[in-house]
Amino acid sequence: MSIYFIKQKGWRYDFTRKGIRYTESGFKTKKEARQAEAKEREVLSKPKIQKDTQTIQTDMAFLELVNKRLDYMQAYNSERHYQDHIYLARRWIKQWGKLHCSQVSIEMIEKFLLKRKRKTSGVTANKELRNIRALFNFGLNPKRKWFKDNPTAGIDFFPVEKRIKYVPPKEDVFRVILAADNDTQDYLWTIFHTMGRVSEINRLIWQDISLEERCIILYTRKKKGGHLTPRKVPMTDRLYDVISNRFKNRDKRKPWVFWHRYWSTKISEWVEGPFIDRKGIMNSLCKKAGVKYFRYHALRHCGASLLDNANVPIGSIQRFLGHENRLTTEIYLHSIGNSERDAIALLDMEFETKVSHQSTHQTKKAFC
Repeated sequence: MSIYFIKQKGWRYDFTRKGIRYTESGFKTKKEARQAEAKEREVLSKPKIQKDTQTIQTDMAFLELVNKRLDYMQAYNSERHYQDHIYLARRWIKQWGKLHCSQVSIEMIEKFLLKRKRKTSGVTANKELRNIRALFNFGLNPKRKWFKDNPTAGIDFFPVEKRIKYVPPKEDVFRVILAADNDTQDYLWTIFHTMGRVSEINRLIWQDISLEERCIILYTRKKKGGHLTPRKVPMTDRLYDVISNRFKNRDKRKPWVFWHRYWSTKISEWVEGPFIDRKGIMNSLCKKAGVKYFRYHALRHCGASLLDNANVPIGSIQRFLGHENRLTTEIYLHSIGNSERDAIALLDMEFETKVSHQSTHQTKKAFC
């Protein structure tokens, strides 16, 4: 049927001519859509009249869109970010891999998100929505215009119960680090004392280390445009000892500060190279140390909170963490600073003043 109704989008005409699909939505009535379709067919039937390309609505396979988006992310984003999106893409392809982009409706996506919410949580479903929306926006970029509409445009995020992120106390952090073997201890101390992201530490090579200047250069792609951007982080005394010792005992044939030997299922042979991720270690180390479970990223939060508690300016903490936006840095500051404590103490002073004044007034009244 060439004329049909789509919720929140109005009536749409949709037909194919010589293998090319022509479609347009937003009509208030079925009659308007039918008239627009007739006019479109009339224009197409006149070979000498060139059709305005702006009224031709192209389309593409959903699977092709996902693959193009993944290729883009592999080129412009970190390896971990790319790998995370592969897992998401597999779920989407299972749902809509045989459809064209224009066939993926708002109802289909809402049904999928509700199922994700029931199975996991509202937070996870919102993350899924955010990434599906970004996927379609990628195809709608003015440089591409591979289709017309983003089916997520009318979908709202689920309400969620936000909680303060758990940040382990420094005592628990130290217990976990000391429960690890020597190589893993070096890895964890480096994350903690640089407050670096795992991807930044995994990417470290010896050229990024300056023992003379006592600093480390960390690179991140979490910048606008996906550029690999460096920042210098000074070494603490402990970190200097860790890196110096690794440098003395390094394998000069290997450029990486942290690397391992692993079996590659892709090429079916042993490979030596940097870490991609080390997900299982923190779970086992937290159990061994007898502390509440936390992941690598909590080390960044812990370090930032310790600096904030020591009254280090937020601008300095922002540079250490490698944030472009100060608001992002503030998310990492979980400690209650002296300014907040001093401010809240005013309530105590106000209360004590009122009580003292009332007590004095009652005493005078009793003597009268």
